[in-house]
Amino acid sequence: MCGIAGIVRWNGRPIVEEDIRAMCRVMIHRGPDEEGIYCGDGAALGMRRLSIIDLQNGQQPVPNEDRSIWVVFNGEIYNYRELRRQLERTGHRFRTASDTETIVHLYEDLGHACVDRLRGMFALAIWDERLRQVILARDRLGIKPLYYAQRDGELVFASELKSILQVDWIDRSLDWEAAGHLFSFLATPASRSIVHGVSKLEPACLGVGARGRSLRIERYWDVNFEPDRKSTESDLIERLRELLVDSVKLHEISDVPLGAFLSGGLDSSAVVATMAGLTPEPVKTFSIGFVEPGFDELLHARRVAAAFGTDHYDLVHRPDVVQIVDDLVWYLDEPFGDTSAIATYMVAKLAAEHVKVVLTGDGGDELFAGYDKYLVERRERAYDRVPAPLRRIAGFVGRAMPDGMRGRRFLQHLALDGSLRYLDASTLFKADDLGKLLTDGALREVGCHDPWAAPLDTLRGGVRVGSSAAETHWLDAAQYGDLRRYLPLDILTKVDRMTMAHSIEARPPLLDHPLVEFAATIPAELRLRGGTTKYLLKQAMRGVLPDEIIDRPKHGFAVPLARWFRGELAGFTRDILLSDTCRRRGVFEREYLELLLRLNDQGRDLDLQVWTLLSFELWCQRFMDRPMRAAVA
Repeated sequence: MCGIAGIVRWNGRPIVEEDIRAMCRVMIHRGPDEEGIYCGDGAALGMRRLSIIDLQNGQQPVPNEDRSIWVVFNGEIYNYRELRRQLERTGHRFRTASDTETIVHLYEDLGHACVDRLRGMFALAIWDERLRQVILARDRLGIKPLYYAQRDGELVFASELKSILQVDWIDRSLDWEAAGHLFSFLATPASRSIVHGVSKLEPACLGVGARGRSLRIERYWDVNFEPDRKSTESDLIERLRELLVDSVKLHEISDVPLGAFLSGGLDSSAVVATMAGLTPEPVKTFSIGFVEPGFDELLHARRVAAAFGTDHYDLVHRPDVVQIVDDLVWYLDEPFGDTSAIATYMVAKLAAEHVKVVLTGDGGDELFAGYDKYLVERRERAYDRVPAPLRRIAGFVGRAMPDGMRGRRFLQHLALDGSLRYLDASTLFKADDLGKLLTDGALREVGCHDPWAAPLDTLRGGVRVGSSAAETHWLDAAQYGDLRRYLPLDILTKVDRMTMAHSIEARPPLLDHPLVEFAATIPAELRLRGGTTKYLLKQAMRGVLPDEIIDRPKHGFAVPLARWFRGELAGFTRDILLSDTCRRRGVFEREYLELLLRLNDQGRDLDLQVWTLLSFELWCQRFMDRPMRAAVA
């Protein structure tokens, strides 16, 4: 686990070593143990290392035998021992016991197709001196991040956006398409960052760069929802249990202490139960709660910890919220609207006092249909039977109603067809809200881009799901969209940034790609049955987990932020969003900001809206209004 960075030039300009060191310096939290640099003819690679495997000899960058190929890598390759044995049989010589070295030798044999053989989480770069070629690749689900930017004859890349901002030719201006996506879906999009000209490599993609052409991006993997109608429910349960054990066993490979986040929900509890069955030593588990009523889930976590005899650590917290908000701006790297980042930051801080690796339950909702929104969508599909002309009239009436009038949103929602309606339910600021939130100039910029376009393409069958779009079940399409978008853009981004903030590694065994591929074969009616979400996973955990854990209502990783906005954060939030600095930026209409804050003060829980806008403005002040090197100092 580490942070990686690189500069590749085909234009003949020399590379100054201090430039690659500056890119590494701003992400020292990702790898506090050591720094490694390679500077060659036309390329420089850098890394900050968090030592997990081969503590003595696992330094990067790592070359092949004749030092003509170099790799830097962030993540873990869980099948590296198997790959090493195969590579040694074909004559490769290893000088370390690390998983990183398997990548460079695998590339020698297979070229960029080597990524197909990697089982794990990774963002990597390979520099081939002979071909003057660079390969960038990212893991299948998007667990580890990778940013890049390019101009004539030059490519830069890094694990974090702030590293890219160290490069002198990057223009620190807003990407308005990314901003519109943020205000709609709480995060910037899959292929773009909040900074104009800086891109993200999407999950399951690799890029090939060489002289005379831009980075050529191609997808090397996808998940296809094709129901297995031959296996019985019992067969599927048994296979799920086997894959879960296999994945957790691989994810426990470590040369340093490890533990697990434990919320008391089904997914993290299933991971902890599996870990407990694989080792005689007590599993270290970590949970947090808040003093505010309704935001303390520690009782459930303690029940699971007691059931499996874990070495459990938890904390009921009243945080210094202003300080945490300031820290999050730096570590999140981009504006980010999911308020549960605060809770993740805090539980990671607790875990970092005891371990360097934690297993998580991330991915279970997307794989096994755990979100309540799937139940809502199934219920609302009945609206499609209402004749379209009547629904359009309802939408017209809703738009004519005053803001805040009861039923206004429902009528507008009813007017939409299935795909649009499903997406509308997940949108933060609707189109009419954006028209009030943004200044005329900002609205013109944002309005040039449709944040719904790519998600709608997936939901309407534009992306292959199953054997043909015509056969796509609505639940398959919804889950596929969440796997491709919500999971990497929100959930995995949050967990990566918040754990790396405290220099610990998070591993999600439910996202082992063989397990993901299997989950996509579970028939829709065995994922969502009646009013039961995650039906098959719950059946698989019967007799393993206590029934009260399996059957309790879903509860997200919530924080009492709406209350904080009325208390500890009230003055701070107003000082930022209603400041002259924010006004001069020319993005938000001050009157609408005042309305949002007033409504929240009156008891309307608008924490996501206020938090997203606060995160955006704080990010702009930290990364756009100050010289980057000064901001680091």
